[in-house]
Amino acid sequence: MTERMSARQAIASLAGATPQGAPVAFTELPAPKDTSAPDGPLGWQGYDESRARAASRTGEDESVICGTARVGGTEAVLISFEFGYLGGSLGERTGDRLEAAYTHARERRLPVVSLIATGGSRMQEGMLALLQLQRVAGQSALTRAAGLPQIAVVRDPTTGGGWATLGAGADVILALPGAQIGFAGSRVRPPDADPYAYTAEAQLTAGHIDAVVAPEELRDTVGRWLGLLTGGTAGAGPVPAAEPPAALGRAAPPATGWDAVTLARDPRRPRAEAYLDAYFTSRESVNGDRAGGTDPGTLCGFGTRDGRTVAYAAQCGTATLPAGYRTAARLIRLADRLGLPVLTLIDTPGAANDAEAERAGAGAAIADLFAAVASARVPVTSLLIGEGGSGGALALAAPGNTWATPDSYFSVIAPELATAILKRPPEETRATAGQLKVRPQDLVSLGVIRGIVPVAGA
Repeated sequence: MTERMSARQAIASLAGATPQGAPVAFTELPAPKDTSAPDGPLGWQGYDESRARAASRTGEDESVICGTARVGGTEAVLISFEFGYLGGSLGERTGDRLEAAYTHARERRLPVVSLIATGGSRMQEGMLALLQLQRVAGQSALTRAAGLPQIAVVRDPTTGGGWATLGAGADVILALPGAQIGFAGSRVRPPDADPYAYTAEAQLTAGHIDAVVAPEELRDTVGRWLGLLTGGTAGAGPVPAAEPPAALGRAAPPATGWDAVTLARDPRRPRAEAYLDAYFTSRESVNGDRAGGTDPGTLCGFGTRDGRTVAYAAQCGTATLPAGYRTAARLIRLADRLGLPVLTLIDTPGAANDAEAERAGAGAAIADLFAAVASARVPVTSLLIGEGGSGGALALAAPGNTWATPDSYFSVIAPELATAILKRPPEETRATAGQLKVRPQDLVSLGVIRGIVPVAGA
């Protein structure tokens, strides 16, 4: 587990000394006036003494520090928790500071970066402390509606309401290695609970955070994310569509429907990773559906293309899991809020259709992605780069702005399955593929796609 940082050390890890060695360029926001009663709202005996000891020990007068700084060239509002001050707990004064920080971010049109280390709500203030979670959630929602990105850096520990609001509610969630993360703190979990389930690494595997980042890499990583997420035009006019990538494989369209199927299924054909590497100069990925699932066959994130940010969701040629559809829907909705164009790459034999996929809500996940694409206010550009297997592929396709490579096909159903349903002998599969009109040129003539993209360098 990484050594715990103080609130100001966490700030310095992001906005440390300049290349010329100048001090940290952090401008602390003025703290709202303290109007708390002696020993707090509950008159908790000894509470003032506890706060005084915490202040003496940490040098801070509350559990959170708020201010502005430049991280990787982007000015942001930084919120940093001091765990040494009453366990980084949230009380009414904490809520005052958080509300002021969010308000400042909206007034100045700045992203918010939260450096979290908290045990949850402050017991000495009872339910009034717990109500701060609603207050924080409300401020976060207002900031989200304003089209401003929110990044969480989850330190050790991050539990309780701090995780369930500032942490898990952020657009992008990064965590330090070994950080303890979970709604349940260490003293309130079942005695037989697996401790690994409450670690950053376990949360990454479950799709609840986007990356585990080493402390020495934190500044560059957060800087890249801020540059990507603030590159949109939320509320500032029309968003130009992303151009479709050039084809990386075969130059000529297939002669027959079965040829199209064979080319798309060729294991040597370029896949999503190759297209993303060729299209973007740099990119960062998001991970998981925030509901306990990940799909390694669906790549989602944001990249830089000709100096601007484009969001992407790409299938990798495997049967797409429900978690993949939910992650893609999450990505598209985030891009829509931030005013960023979206590129989707379609390549799947179809949605996963085993019993586990049904238990995980395959139908609902596909429906949610259809809805995300249909309701997006930003332009979505789609490129069919391989197999386009039925609704599992169509869910990622932009209506009226889908293109295809020469080595791809789109079909209402796989030719083999169509042959079986029609009770035809297997040897008629090739003819059935022709009848289905699955070739890229057929899709153009039918109006299913806009066109066939040229081969790179041709």
